Amino acid sequence: MTATLPETPELSYTRTVDRALVHRDSLGEVFLTDLQQLAESDYAAAAQLPRSHAYYGDHLLRPSTYDPVLLLEACRQSALAGAHAFYGVPEDHKFILTHLRIHLERPERIAVGAEPCALTLRVSVTSHRKREGRTTGLDYDIELLVKGVGIGRASVGLRFKSPADYLELRLRNRDGKTPPSSATYLAAGPGTPVAPYLVGRGNADNVVLADATSQADSARAALRVPADHPSMFDHPQDHLPGMVIAEAARQLALFAALDVRGMSPSRTFPTDLSVVFSRFGELEHATHLTAEVGEQSTADPDDSGSYYTQGGLVELGGTGPQRVDQLPVRIEATQNGDSLCILSLSLTRVGARR
Repeated sequence: MTATLPETPELSYTRTVDRALVHRDSLGEVFLTDLQQLAESDYAAAAQLPRSHAYYGDHLLRPSTYDPVLLLEACRQSALAGAHAFYGVPEDHKFILTHLRIHLERPERIAVGAEPCALTLRVSVTSHRKREGRTTGLDYDIELLVKGVGIGRASVGLRFKSPADYLELRLRNRDGKTPPSSATYLAAGPGTPVAPYLVGRGNADNVVLADATSQADSARAALRVPADHPSMFDHPQDHLPGMVIAEAARQLALFAALDVRGMSPSRTFPTDLSVVFSRFGELEHATHLTAEVGEQSTADPDDSGSYYTQGGLVELGGTGPQRVDQLPVRIEATQNGDSLCILSLSLTRVGARR
């Protein structure tokens, strides 16, 4: 018999948590505001999502909707903070991301409104790895809620290494060569940056793709390493952060959707993103991404429900049913012919009349 979790306690949104808990240097990049334990393997977290942000808020989608990558970042922060607060992982340990997943069911609940979004996260630890009494890994399942209504789910996988063990791992992966630091690696790399509007961006500083091309049902691009970007590289790194690769995949998926299927980035919203990491992405090696575009599918909402369109939330009955188009995209990131990760995205284009 499955145990029932306690009700979510009243969470505070008045100030952010200690930035060290979420591994951020800038206070402006901390979105988590509270943590409260519910049960042995469950806790609740709160995050306030900013209405305006130079990176997470830079999108062509109208009406403006909170970025799913921002929601993933809030989930990642809740996982990091919980590892420190409830599982005794030391602050000096290195955290290795193994997988990320987000699925949004009610994006109409995260349209940017007159006040910042108060996000509630109900976090369950589904796998707790230990060695000699120390926590070495945690896998999380996270329910996302806004004003008590579930809007989707996410999952995060983390592994933990002491500084010495982490250095040994990195040197072994690099044949003994010391990894560089992003603090001194400021080149974005060769190639022609993609025009921002092709990947749903307004600001060229947030574009991480170069030399993008498409052919038949596929698209390719190179990753531009934005090592001086204040959000994607909030603090020095010795490898490509998983969130940067996820951003590159999102941009390539939007590029492919436009070039291959004619889906405008201003009318296309990622409702699913899933990635499993198999190895570290190195800063100094060229990273290539390849997208395979699936067949577009069409679904009609239930006449008794409501759903999201580019005009906002539509209650069916008054306006008549509209079509919801979905496009699956599979992306692989590689370096020197070796796979770094496989990413799966589902892009939703909504608001088109039947």
